[in-house]
Amino acid sequence: MVFKIKKNNAVFLLLFSINLMVSIVAYFILPAKFFSDTKIIILDKYHEIGYIGSYPLSILFYKITFLKYLPFPIIALIQYPILIYILYKIGVPNNFHKITVKNIIVYIGFFILAIFASMPSKEFINFVFMAIIPFIFKSEKYSNQKKIILSVFLMLFFGAIFRPYYIFIPIISIAMMLFSKIKIENKTISTVTYGLLIAVFMSLSYGVITHKHLSESSREILNKERAGDNAHNSMIVSPVSTATWYGESIGVIYGFFAVNVPIEGIKHFLSPQILAFVLWQLIMFYIFLVRLSWSLKHKNENQLELWLLCFVFSYFIVQGIFEPDLGSAVRHKMGFLPLIYFALYYDYFRKKV
Repeated sequence: MVFKIKKNNAVFLLLFSINLMVSIVAYFILPAKFFSDTKIIILDKYHEIGYIGSYPLSILFYKITFLKYLPFPIIALIQYPILIYILYKIGVPNNFHKITVKNIIVYIGFFILAIFASMPSKEFINFVFMAIIPFIFKSEKYSNQKKIILSVFLMLFFGAIFRPYYIFIPIISIAMMLFSKIKIENKTISTVTYGLLIAVFMSLSYGVITHKHLSESSREILNKERAGDNAHNSMIVSPVSTATWYGESIGVIYGFFAVNVPIEGIKHFLSPQILAFVLWQLIMFYIFLVRLSWSLKHKNENQLELWLLCFVFSYFIVQGIFEPDLGSAVRHKMGFLPLIYFALYYDYFRKKV
């Protein structure tokens, strides 16, 4: 009996095998700055362990699973296969073996994921939790309306217990969906712009209540503390002070473009890893912009895809508020990778469903 494997699955398996080795050896070659979060999770210096919050829950998870006591190469050997298996269960497109721009983006994603799965990380928990949404979208048990409601509540719940800024994703998504119904020219740019304006409004509202705007109290404060640190040479710093309402408005918009259209990152020509991220992010953002444009033109028959793309763009917008540097931006995208992967190949998954 001859065992045959399809080309798409063969390439998927090959990528997994190569990057599994990358994940195993990453501990021995990565610089110390890659392990700053890991040290907090492993050592729990400030006794943060608990049930609410990304650090407390991560510390608890790695303690009760005993993963924190294992050598990092063994952790990589456990974590990376779990994450790739989840992507495999979401689905492998029929043309995955072909060299296309979309596939190259995902191939690179496999490599980046291998780096951050090589250590105890909040992104491992983030990835597993976000992977629930593609399975909800693929399920034939729920109506489209139930799929959207379940996904929205899942993100709200995840934001409440793990990463607070995830609460903003469904709020911005709902606003984008509502604005997409307005009859205007160039709906693609308008819908994203309205999403940005909602983010600005939420940040300013937060500032009225707490006297500190969202990006001011997160990204800007952290980067002021790290100013002059060469280990964080890709910091995202607003060109104007975010202490005022107009400064914060500019800061949110600037952050969105700095993270998602990071042309300014080209100045780091001596840092090939930053240039690689810039290219990866630019191409991915363009692909999603094209997909959003198509979905808006055919929104009546593609409601689920439009919602999925609104989730993705809402996440991009939220990253523009909170991400302190390009390194953090790409690391956190790995926690959101199940939705990015699912959205990139939604044409294939829609046909399967």
